Amino acid sequence: MIIRADFHLHSCLSPCGALSMSPRAIASALAELNINLAAITDHNSALNAPAFAQACHEYGVTPLFGIEAQPQEECHILCLFADLESVQILSDELYQAMPMIMNIPEKMGDQVYVDEEENIIGEVDKYLVSSADISLDDLAARVVELGGLVIPAHVDRPSFSLTSQFGVIVDGPWDALEVVKMPGCSEEGPAFDTRGYPLITSSDAHYPENIGQRAFDLDIQNDALCKTSGTADMQVIKNALSRRPRC
Repeated sequence: MIIRADFHLHSCLSPCGALSMSPRAIASALAELNINLAAITDHNSALNAPAFAQACHEYGVTPLFGIEAQPQEECHILCLFADLESVQILSDELYQAMPMIMNIPEKMGDQVYVDEEENIIGEVDKYLVSSADISLDDLAARVVELGGLVIPAHVDRPSFSLTSQFGVIVDGPWDALEVVKMPGCSEEGPAFDTRGYPLITSSDAHYPENIGQRAFDLDIQNDALCKTSGTADMQVIKNALSRRPRC
């Protein structure tokens, strides 16, 4: 069975995300677009994950709970989990590891988290688009330890990517690489060695109209996407990612 997925969505928690990007609004849009599996991946925080879980349950979307983490090397890494507990552990650890650079909403954007009814219940004081005091290797190892997926984000972009920071795709426990354009689809595809890792695209949406613009297909074959508990089966997703195109 082929399902549609989008692993890179910013909610109103990210300072670069629109206030209209509430977890409920995102889940509603995903359902309208027939996207079956999706994650919100705010910068260095998962405080909107509980509201996303509730909204996805109501709209029939299978949620993953994610963070777009920024380690010392200033590259963006998608860290995805099937359960709230694991993502909240990483979220708390990243907050503690972030520098005391305070957000100025008027200049940098709001960083609010909400409940399932879209009521604002708090605001993060530290500026979330900062590098946490953790290395890329240690971050990846921690995500694996917590049972998550590790996917370097937008590796073909000239900033905040593996290629912008290292010049190459460095080895790691990557379940896939996120690219903006798939190689071979246009002359603008990656002009670098993707080292044989599976490739995905995702919307990196910051506004409602961008949701699902670069959603991708996952072939889960005859496997069930969810466990009997209702949470996503990470092994099924890992297996499906391994079937994605490589180059």
